[in-house]
Amino acid sequence: MFKRFILAAAIAAATFSVAAKSVPYRIDPNHTQVEFSWNHFGFSHITGRFDKVEGTFLFDPADPTQSSVEVTIPISSIDTGVDDLDEHLRSADFFDEEKFPTATFKSTKVERVDEDQLKVNGDLTIHGVTKPVVLDVTINRVGDHPIAKRAAAGFDAKLTIKRSDFGVAKFVPNVSDEIAIEITTETMVPKPESKQPEGTQPADKK
Repeated sequence: MFKRFILAAAIAAATFSVAAKSVPYRIDPNHTQVEFSWNHFGFSHITGRFDKVEGTFLFDPADPTQSSVEVTIPISSIDTGVDDLDEHLRSADFFDEEKFPTATFKSTKVERVDEDQLKVNGDLTIHGVTKPVVLDVTINRVGDHPIAKRAAAGFDAKLTIKRSDFGVAKFVPNVSDEIAIEITTETMVPKPESKQPEGTQPADKK
């Protein structure tokens, strides 16, 4: 009886381990925005965004603390709506895109605050400098996407950084050192790739 109990427990543990494993979700670039804002000489609060976000996301809906994310943002995708300002921000005065073409974030730990709130700890790299940061994350919705009919999850995130910590200190303090960052994203389990049956060839196009 004892041996049967141990065997059953081992099988149950193995089954749980597989079921609870995080699975890949794809970041939907059409429904993902990374916006940032700053104070300009005390007169205005300017906003900008990055138009491209690339990365990998492993998500466990049953236990989000087992999830992880890595994101890369091309500096070339910066967009404030003002061409001259975009060019200046990409220059050596600020992001120095020629030397540091990307910004990256890699999570190191996910903590649950309550049912819909997480704290995502990770390493943020900007301008070649890496610093630990914490994102305050809200789980918007987890479930099947009504159109794609696949598992999906949506999140909002916020953090504030000091740009001088990353070696981007031009015009501080007149142009604010603190930069507020807001992120919203939809993610989805990738669509299964169709496989061509072995021994068959695709039909010729006519």
